[in-house]
Amino acid sequence: MVTKGMLFLGGDDVHAGGVSTAEATRRYQQFASIINNVLGTNIPYRSSIGNWEDSTTNLFRRYVNRYLTGYVGIPGSQGLVRHLWLDNANRRWSQDSLNLLRSLDPNYYYIIDFHWPLRVPGITNEIHDDHLMTQGETDMFFNAIPANVRNRILAIFTHHAHKLFSNSVPINPSFPNTPFYVTGCSGDYACKSVDRGYYDLNLTIQNNIATLQTTPIRVQ
Repeated sequence: MVTKGMLFLGGDDVHAGGVSTAEATRRYQQFASIINNVLGTNIPYRSSIGNWEDSTTNLFRRYVNRYLTGYVGIPGSQGLVRHLWLDNANRRWSQDSLNLLRSLDPNYYYIIDFHWPLRVPGITNEIHDDHLMTQGETDMFFNAIPANVRNRILAIFTHHAHKLFSNSVPINPSFPNTPFYVTGCSGDYACKSVDRGYYDLNLTIQNNIATLQTTPIRVQ
């Protein structure tokens, strides 16, 4: 996903499991070189860790994202909106991810990103069960977010399933207005060639109130 001056990646950036350390390192170096050449120094990016990188975490931290969980302020948001990325690469929440959710400050808005999709109403009609978090892990996520922050979640973005999904009904009774997406319909999958599930994100700040508009990116 792209917002003004920043790129969000959803993990599975480098497929380097089951190869030699030298080959895995070469693949990570190649990814880092490509993305740095494309984005340059003016467009920062952050990536959550995917299941592809779960067995090469040290290389992921060295070449892609030093921190497996964390947040940064989004450029152009006047410091009001934070991009939060979490670690559920092995289909379970890391303790750091849960601790970070529990510490969220209601003075900010958040866009949350992680790899494995939550199990929410309607999603099993579109995505196979084995590509979703368990119900227990899903509940753990929602319960970790403090009550006074739940109306400050502008959107949740997930990946992994290679299909498209966005909620048409509330994803949780405590999050009645939170948009939820499964994005990144890439590779040799049954996706429309022009509809890959990536988004432009446009933030608007007015009177210290943030709103988010998402626009699908069409691939020609």
